[in-house]
Amino acid sequence: MQTTYCEIDLDKAKRDAFVYAIKNHYWYQMYIDDLPIWGIVGEADENGEDHYLWTYKKLEIGFNGNRIVDVNLTSEGKVRLVPNTKIPMSYSVKWKKSDVKFEDRFDKYLDPSFFQHRIHWFSIFNSFMMVIFLVGLVSMILMRTLRKDYARYSKEEEMDDMDRDLGDEYGWKQVHGDVFRPSSHPLIFSSLIGSGCQIFSVSLIVIIVAMVEDLYTERGSMLSTAIFVYAATSPVNGYFGGSLYAKQGGRRWIKQMFIGAFMIPAMVCGTAFFINFIAIYYHASRAIPFGTMVAVCCICFFVILPLNLVGTILGRNLSGQPNFPCRVNAVPRPIPEKKWFMEPAVIVCLGGILPFGSIFIEMYFIFTSFWAYKIYYVYGFMMLVLVILCIVTVCVTIVCTYFLLNAEDYRWQWTSFLSAASTAVYVYMYSFYYYFFKTKMYGLFQTSFYFGYMAVFSTALGIMCDKPV
Repeated sequence: MQTTYCEIDLDKAKRDAFVYAIKNHYWYQMYIDDLPIWGIVGEADENGEDHYLWTYKKLEIGFNGNRIVDVNLTSEGKVRLVPNTKIPMSYSVKWKKSDVKFEDRFDKYLDPSFFQHRIHWFSIFNSFMMVIFLVGLVSMILMRTLRKDYARYSKEEEMDDMDRDLGDEYGWKQVHGDVFRPSSHPLIFSSLIGSGCQIFSVSLIVIIVAMVEDLYTERGSMLSTAIFVYAATSPVNGYFGGSLYAKQGGRRWIKQMFIGAFMIPAMVCGTAFFINFIAIYYHASRAIPFGTMVAVCCICFFVILPLNLVGTILGRNLSGQPNFPCRVNAVPRPIPEKKWFMEPAVIVCLGGILPFGSIFIEMYFIFTSFWAYKIYYVYGFMMLVLVILCIVTVCVTIVCTYFLLNAEDYRWQWTSFLSAASTAVYVYMYSFYYYFFKTKMYGLFQTSFYFGYMAVFSTALGIMCDKPV
């Protein structure tokens, strides 16, 4: 039956807070057995002069057997906000039998008309056609060009030494003695490559698990699964990062292991802790408990670091020896002048356009599910987009590397790396558009919360795109 659970002493400060919430259409979200329910704070009259608070919450809970399968909230008891009064808050609960099966209880929260709209299908089809066109174009260009180069170079192999020395080499073969030269800053480069491989593994595994297990039916299960999978796949980071660092002649492998192991956790935890201090200042429910912070730190030191060490040792011993097909020159050859559009900076800026173009429609649906409280459940679409992103990124990095080497510039590692990573810049730029035109967020806390976590998301996406290098 209707029961009072508290009374509000409505002084002027509290009244102003309620009026502000009503004017800005604030609503609240609660959970009963992981089922979300929403309610509006109050409403204003037609003239906007008087404001009323809903004080009575009627909960209707449906059950099937011993499981809760449905929850509905009705707000009643409209009370005018008058300063220096007491307002009682009450609720009631009505239980009713329901024919909804427990595994189908989230169906009413899904929005097929939004996620399975023909625009969504068209975007997938459009991206798929772009992949076919891009793969065909890259194959045709490279096969025709390389076939001519190989034919010319094979003729040169038949010449004697005198004719070969007098012959003119040009194109990518001129840098064959420098192309396997270690990249600048090999420690950071290897750590980023290892982190990219790990993030890609985590994304692939989590999407597959979400497709099989319907992780959206339990609150926080997606985040918990991602943390567990990230910790479990730490050997992937150590293996690829450690082996690449060893191939490039790196000797400070312990430092590389620490940087590779803590690069992503430090970025995520640093951003989360910074936002957490702002949340604590605003007394927001988004504040992370201190125990959770300690647990995350323990996972980093006692799970991620040891597994990364194992992967690093395996990578250095199994595939850490250089196996280059030609000898690296002792003295680097000078890099000739080239056209402005062949400069690494221009290639990097242009490299991320196609990968972003293949995913930006899906970004809208992902952003909407995260920031507009829609439940994302079409993980089959996400898997297709991930595959498309990988193929497009591979093609783009191949083309960028070929153009750079053909311009006789052997500094291809970071250029290929950043041409794929520049996708993150376009995603972050799109997040600005989404913030100002698709949301109604404002204020320090909401702005820092949005752009802080979008920076983490974009950076992780950029590092993951570096994997195909």
